[in-house]
Amino acid sequence: MKADTKLLIKLRKETQAPIYLCKEALEKNSNNYEKALEYIQTKLLERADKYQLKETKNGVIEVYSHGQAKNVGVMVEVLCQTDFVARNEEFRKFAHEIALQIAAMRPKYVSIEDIPEKEINKLKSMYEEELKDSGKPKEIITKIIEGKLRKWYESAVLLEQEYFREEGKKIKDLLKEQIAKLGENIKIARFVRWEL
Repeated sequence: MKADTKLLIKLRKETQAPIYLCKEALEKNSNNYEKALEYIQTKLLERADKYQLKETKNGVIEVYSHGQAKNVGVMVEVLCQTDFVARNEEFRKFAHEIALQIAAMRPKYVSIEDIPEKEINKLKSMYEEELKDSGKPKEIITKIIEGKLRKWYESAVLLEQEYFREEGKKIKDLLKEQIAKLGENIKIARFVRWEL
């Protein structure tokens, strides 16, 4: 079945996916818009996994100062592979969204791998101390501690945080979507957040 032109334009506008992929999605799904949208999202996420292996040497440093009082400031370095993508409006919007996330949600680290082992061990010890008189079996205590650590990661680690604009979506999911959409690896390298 040939792709419907109106649906093709709408799909391209909504997903920013290459035109050939939009056409393929509509043709394979008999011009069913919802199924075509799912098809594109799946294909783009598959591509994103491949892109994440590539080196990032370009990018932007986004600076954000919050509100009229200007009492919260954020500087975040977001990297990509090429200067072409670094100049792309979509990439710059993404960097700005990350700065807003940092301002609003106060993460301490970019990824779990950035957390010093000493801090994780300190947290584990603290949780063990809280649970030592609970009377629960050791394997249950271990699972509770893992759950508490996961909960802490969701507040302290940027990539594990829920995106403040979309419930249920984590920043790592938003990052993966951008990689798929822009067609190259993107990395949130580091950030600094100040507050008066």
